[in-house]
Amino acid sequence: MLRYHLGWVDQQGQPQSGTAPLSFQSALALASCDASGGDFRKALPVAASVDLIYNFTLVHGDVQAGRTEPGDRPSIWWVWGPAQAINAGDGLHALGRTTMMRLAQNEVPADRVLRALRSLDLACLSLCEGQYIDLQFQDQMLVSTADYLDMIGRKAGALASCAAESGALAAGAADGVCGNFALMGRNMGMAWQIARDIDDLWGEHGDGMTPSNVLNKKKSLPLVQTLETAGVSIKRELGAIYMKRVLEPADIAKMIDILASAGARETSQAKARELVDQALAALEGVSPQGMDALAGLGRWAAEGGR
Repeated sequence: MLRYHLGWVDQQGQPQSGTAPLSFQSALALASCDASGGDFRKALPVAASVDLIYNFTLVHGDVQAGRTEPGDRPSIWWVWGPAQAINAGDGLHALGRTTMMRLAQNEVPADRVLRALRSLDLACLSLCEGQYIDLQFQDQMLVSTADYLDMIGRKAGALASCAAESGALAAGAADGVCGNFALMGRNMGMAWQIARDIDDLWGEHGDGMTPSNVLNKKKSLPLVQTLETAGVSIKRELGAIYMKRVLEPADIAKMIDILASAGARETSQAKARELVDQALAALEGVSPQGMDALAGLGRWAAEGGR
């Protein structure tokens, strides 16, 4: 099941051709190690660890949201059932922790390995808190922008923060530098999540044709900001849609039109870029080459990089 989820085999266990793209969290770990003066190869266990943890969240998230086909193939729970999907997700979590310990094989001092592992555990706790809040928001009509940002800071920012901090730890960076990288990662992770929210509504090509959480009444930044700042008539239109017990595809199309007319997409994109700027501003003493690499990664995240 794990090999299937990672795209290595099909449902019958036969090998699949091609390779999965590098996840944002993994790329951030490697870039952070390099930018803080280390050999990026030292951070390969970090990159693998955070990728496994990210996939743990995907497997459990598919069960929670009832997504049958989140990407190019049916989800684990749809093929093998939710009970086995929970087992698979828990297995990915355990693999993520043990993989982080492989930093010791790259001659990273034991105290730094333990700090990276603690960072990972705290990130997992935080992202579970974020997911809990996100699910709670589905039952609320009004969510403030501040509450939304707090939620994604936990749900998406925490793991990205761990990736950046642990990459710096692997490089042997000073404590203050590691702290700066943790802050940088959190802001970039939030920008990445906002970009995914935008993709869920408008799609990679601006046509709204993506697997969406909207039918589950998920609260994304375009919707949250519109409900918070728009005029009474727009709020009433959106409220009428969200008060329905079950949303239909036609409701989603209407909602997207309303959000587009309110400029919600552009406002949310601006917030993602602002968070990337804040992320880079948190860094000091990084080489020009390292800063360029992180800036490029930040732009990629803010544009919906996966």
